[in-house]
Amino acid sequence: MTEKEGNEYVIAEIIGKSEKMGENLTNEDASASFETIHSETPLVRNGVQITSKDKAKIFNFSVDILLKATGNAPIMKQKKWSVSQDYCIGRISDFIRRYLKLDSNEKLFLYVNQTFAPAPDQALKNLYDCYGADGKLILHYCKSQAWG
Repeated sequence: MTEKEGNEYVIAEIIGKSEKMGENLTNEDASASFETIHSETPLVRNGVQITSKDKAKIFNFSVDILLKATGNAPIMKQKKWSVSQDYCIGRISDFIRRYLKLDSNEKLFLYVNQTFAPAPDQALKNLYDCYGADGKLILHYCKSQAWG
């Protein structure tokens, strides 16, 4: 297996684990859903095990997002998350719904920098490249329409 194939395998395994962890999420174990995905998969390069922070620097496949409550939305205990740059906004929205234990009939709106609501299929990497500041992408969430 070449180094490139090995890296792609590790990335695919990380994303696969994140999809499995998304089910039956509660407030108590929600902090494990995004952050521990990278640390569960050991990576060895040139005989040296690489830490999760180093993985993000080497592969540059994670984006830091800051989730801020707006209006009448409940505030999340943990606001900063490191997620794959390939995730789409719809996946982040689903995660927030499960974390906040919202009913299926309750609406959830996401906004980038208090300005516009991105499409559910919009990739985080594109949003981060255009609107990221200070090494993170700020997303505001609310239960009623606030901006745009």
